[in-house]
Amino acid sequence: MEALVCRKLGDPTTSTRIDENSPIVLSKNHPIPQLDSPTSVRVQVKATSLNYANYLQILGKYQEKPPLPFIPGSDYSGIVDAVGSKVTKFRVGDRVCSFAGDGSFAQFIVVDESRLFRVPDGCDLAAAGALPVAFGTSHVALVHRAKLAPGQVLLVLGAAGGVGIAAVQIGKICGAVVIAVARGAKKAEYLQSLGVDHVVDVNHQNVIESVKGFLKERKLKGVDVLYDPVGGKLTKDSMKLLNWGANILVIGFASGEIPVIPANIALVKNWTVHGLYWGSHTIHQPQVLEESLNQLISWLSSGSIRVHISHTYSLPEANLAFSAIKDREVVGKVVLVIEDKTVKSKL
Repeated sequence: MEALVCRKLGDPTTSTRIDENSPIVLSKNHPIPQLDSPTSVRVQVKATSLNYANYLQILGKYQEKPPLPFIPGSDYSGIVDAVGSKVTKFRVGDRVCSFAGDGSFAQFIVVDESRLFRVPDGCDLAAAGALPVAFGTSHVALVHRAKLAPGQVLLVLGAAGGVGIAAVQIGKICGAVVIAVARGAKKAEYLQSLGVDHVVDVNHQNVIESVKGFLKERKLKGVDVLYDPVGGKLTKDSMKLLNWGANILVIGFASGEIPVIPANIALVKNWTVHGLYWGSHTIHQPQVLEESLNQLISWLSSGSIRVHISHTYSLPEANLAFSAIKDREVVGKVVLVIEDKTVKSKL
């Protein structure tokens, strides 16, 4: 099978094409993974999403560091290709999606049936492949951790990214007043199309002044939930907008700068700070992830949420896909669509 293999740590965007000098190489003869337990399922991957975490992992800057060489990739969708002798939930030909610590940047991946989710007929398979990590992160953060309630004010930083677009949509479903912060007119326009209540374009507007003006106009006291995948100066500015008793959701640091949240102010204002590492729920609270993803797939199928895929590439174009993420060109998600070039193997 074809697979993208990370053989050394480094920046995959520094080369115009994938070759032997790149951190990731395209292996055209990689062994097809075999079922490793009676409850294993092999999925022929049709679409797999690129997340910022995948880029950090190849750089060697992510908290989880698989031993070299490894196949990167996390969330994906595809068709069941083979099942173990004790698999009861799925059969060959079923449409499914899931997520993994690594391994989805390939034509096939093996997973236990307990980690798979059925994709309903009529639901876009590529969208389902970009759903688990971004929308799962935002759903667990807002619904399970911050317990976002109707009428509360939600401020989403980096709102045009994968987790940001997920957060603003889930915020609206929860009945919150949603304020979205992004960079650039194109991103601001798309966020407005999602029905957010107020958009701040940081290229032309001051976040504090713009949000305060909106809150005053709506006769609102301040922000109840801060959703922050950015860090840096934006976090520092946003803390000046928070209400007493606000929830701060620490999602990531796309700015490259880890912010300082002053404990003395958190004490006086009774803030709650939630660290949200979504992937660790597979170990500590797998039932939360299962409940969350089932709800998200239902919303996707009904049209209550939509996954916006702004860039689509093939496996050999993965360096271009990572460049789109690095250069902040993406609105929503980047997806690798994997062509079927391999004859199905026998067990």
